[in-house]
Amino acid sequence: MTDTLAINGGSPAIDRELDAFKSMGRDEEEAAVNVVRSGVLSAYIGAPGPGFMGGESVKAFEKKAAEYFGVKHALGVNSWTSGLIAEVGAIGVEPGDEIITTPWTMSATAMAILHWNAIPVFADIDRETFNIDPESVRSLITPRTKAIIAVDIFGMTADVAELRKIADEHGLKLLGDTAQAPGAKREGDFTGTGYDIGGFSLNYHKHIHCGEGGILVTDDDEMAERLALIRNHAESVIKPENRDQLANMIGYNFRMGEIEAAIASVQLDKLEERVADRQRVADELNAGLGDLKGLSTPKVKDGATHVYYVYGMVLDTEALGVQRKAIFDALKAEGVPGLMPGYQTIHRLPIFTEQCAYGTGSFPWSLREDEGRNFAYGTGTCPVAEELHDASFLGINLCMFQFPSEDVAAVVAAFRKVWDNLDALK
Repeated sequence: MTDTLAINGGSPAIDRELDAFKSMGRDEEEAAVNVVRSGVLSAYIGAPGPGFMGGESVKAFEKKAAEYFGVKHALGVNSWTSGLIAEVGAIGVEPGDEIITTPWTMSATAMAILHWNAIPVFADIDRETFNIDPESVRSLITPRTKAIIAVDIFGMTADVAELRKIADEHGLKLLGDTAQAPGAKREGDFTGTGYDIGGFSLNYHKHIHCGEGGILVTDDDEMAERLALIRNHAESVIKPENRDQLANMIGYNFRMGEIEAAIASVQLDKLEERVADRQRVADELNAGLGDLKGLSTPKVKDGATHVYYVYGMVLDTEALGVQRKAIFDALKAEGVPGLMPGYQTIHRLPIFTEQCAYGTGSFPWSLREDEGRNFAYGTGTCPVAEELHDASFLGINLCMFQFPSEDVAAVVAAFRKVWDNLDALK
């Protein structure tokens, strides 16, 4: 047995605060100042005309993003939550339609479905990648299923090829939520670009950070037009004779500002370097933790890359003889920053288990009562996601800290100290 664990009165392996992730520099400052000096902070007009698509900084950023990610269309929005709402609306869902997604995501993914009076259906996840399980998706398809929303969680791409096969077999749209994974690739293509509509988050801690914002990407001209309309007061823009465009054309102010676009453009130039550094951190963690008993480090599928918004691990608590809480508490006491004991199981939120979203009734689930359709939520419906969240998943928020090599070495030392003293935690 080595040094006494900090949780038992010993000295912590890490006795200082690690440097927080800092994404802003002089380049971003200059870009923002230039916009302020121009006097044009936003140039959108919620009506037909040259201002409908926004100002020069927004248009320049969108052009740059489209070229970078290799898509026909990129549209900036004021948040990725707005982006999710827009992409669900753009595919023409009807009230009561079903959209399959994952419970391991931020609530906004599912709220975007409810926003259009459609009904979220939750598929289970893959135990190794934490992404949506295609076979679980397949088992949940009904005649009212409209789409699948895959989430490229933690920086690792979902199984887009298999999901596309399922979507095409059943005539479904495939949407992407790549909030945490800009810059990741699968078979040489950027994650987020293999969907009918995909996109990325640009808010705090993300690989590209401009305060609040998002990027929608698509190769579909019609979808791009609908996204632009939803973003900017569609009901004021569509002409009376275009009745075929009216569905889901209640528009919003989802418009990206000029300052955010200018900063995001600078950040996009740094994405490749930032991804490479995050991968360096993960490689060093893999080398230092890979031989620890009962600990599985992140799995990267063949033909894919990972950009490590989160470094996700799985504990074999039976082999360790120690429960996750004891290990988490010990690592935290040793000074390991950004630890996550579990992630999300949004299918267990009261909004779903009680089926109460609009008013005090059960709308939109009530739209399907006459068909005898029952929607199952809560514990037992996504057992892999639940077990990982409740008992075995342990993550490190790589997005929150700088992690130079000496800090990675300190984290590795803390893990190894805890593992050398597992008996003290039993």
